[in-house]
Amino acid sequence: MFNVKCLNKISPVGTKRFGANYNVGEDVENPEAVLVRSASMHDMELPQSLLAIARAGAGVNNIPLDKCSEAGICVFNTPGANANAVKELVIAGLLLSSRKVISGIEWAKTLKGNGADVTKMVEKGKSAFVGPEISGKKLGVIGLGAIGILVANAAKSLGMEVYGYDPYLSVDAAWGLSRSTKHAQTLDEIYANCDYITVHVPLTPDTKEMINAESIAKMQDNVRILNFARGDLVNSGDILKALADGKVSAYVTDFPTDEMLGAEGVIAIPHLGASTPESEDNCARMAADELKDYLENGNITHSVNLPNVSMPRDPAFTRVCIIHRNVPNTIGQLAGKLAEFGINIENMQSKSRKDYAYTILDVTGDLNGNAAKMEESADIVKVRVI
Repeated sequence: MFNVKCLNKISPVGTKRFGANYNVGEDVENPEAVLVRSASMHDMELPQSLLAIARAGAGVNNIPLDKCSEAGICVFNTPGANANAVKELVIAGLLLSSRKVISGIEWAKTLKGNGADVTKMVEKGKSAFVGPEISGKKLGVIGLGAIGILVANAAKSLGMEVYGYDPYLSVDAAWGLSRSTKHAQTLDEIYANCDYITVHVPLTPDTKEMINAESIAKMQDNVRILNFARGDLVNSGDILKALADGKVSAYVTDFPTDEMLGAEGVIAIPHLGASTPESEDNCARMAADELKDYLENGNITHSVNLPNVSMPRDPAFTRVCIIHRNVPNTIGQLAGKLAEFGINIENMQSKSRKDYAYTILDVTGDLNGNAAKMEESADIVKVRVI
């Protein structure tokens, strides 16, 4: 029986996938796994029993990754599960940034009570809300992950000329990208050519405030900027100044702050990117499947702190899963230890990721409680026998 603790309300589409061998709920104690959406885990004491955490979403800023790695806890996310939901809102953002629809609707409300004169007042005042069509305009997509690719393809189908920039574009991702997308070699190429720019990159020390006074100065006049990735990718003070100066026509963000609310040219959406029932179901389903495969088979898919390693399961063998530091000769030492115990390695998969590595061994022979002895090495973080 595995215990799975939910730190947020998780869609039953996901929780029902665990089956009878799992105890799943918000009040579960001594969990082997945690399901989380937005709840912060930074101040949470991680129980000794904890083996894995799955974030039902893409961002993992609410999870202490370094602390988890040191404790041998695998952290998963669900990339792509909410991609379509975010894409649809980005397309809405493109349209809203162009046509001044929101301010037009708010103005129309003020005409209430004018009776038959409303129609004439609308015709007289509508010119204040004129804006360009997006068809034929140039869109720069910074970051071609699951969301960025969908945005690029959708914009192309709406008649836009699309530039894409991503120095880390994977082969699998490239297969899904429209061939008509122009491959920008640098960010400056995006800045210099595009009427609209949308950002879809993770928040890292390198990307924090990447949209700032310096980068905005390289952009076309009247550029429209969209940020549905992370609020801190954009320097708030710089974007507000650029809006006030007329350099930027509109800033659409899914991350409202006090200074953004009510500012001229800012369209602040209350973090609705992934807020659809379909997205929540998709994220819950993927997170549950990741946890099940790890707990039952030791396979890792979509981890953010350990390498992805999977190996087909053969019931004839005992599976040994080892999280260890990425240092020379660790696998050799493991093999030597197993040989001492009279254990033979039948199959093996091992990969590293920065400071840590993960190894799956299918073995024959009786471990006879010797797994604990394998953890005596300072380089071995956690050993699990399945």
